[in-house]
Amino acid sequence: MDGHPPALEVLGDHDYLVRFQQDGDTVVVRLHADPAVVEQICDDERRVVEATAAYLIERQSADDLPEQVDLDTVAAAYDGYVDDLHRRLAPSSGDRGTGTTMPAP
Repeated sequence: MDGHPPALEVLGDHDYLVRFQQDGDTVVVRLHADPAVVEQICDDERRVVEATAAYLIERQSADDLPEQVDLDTVAAAYDGYVDDLHRRLAPSSGDRGTGTTMPAP
């Protein structure tokens, strides 16, 4: 990654385009924010999508991500995903400096 946070474009109906910068190239992934999964994490869908993008690129290269990602697929693929994001996005966790934001370039 080039140190840039992913850029989000809201498409509507719980769909987003997420643009990652990697090695001077832009990688675009369409992400569906399944409402049932979002509800398990927090009540702010956009924050869940942003945190999911960060979560995924912590684990694999952006250009290795599929063109379309659904949150329920992420939850099925990564056992701790829902709990981890819930902790990251819980109101009290941001005050303790637990690494809930992406590092500065």
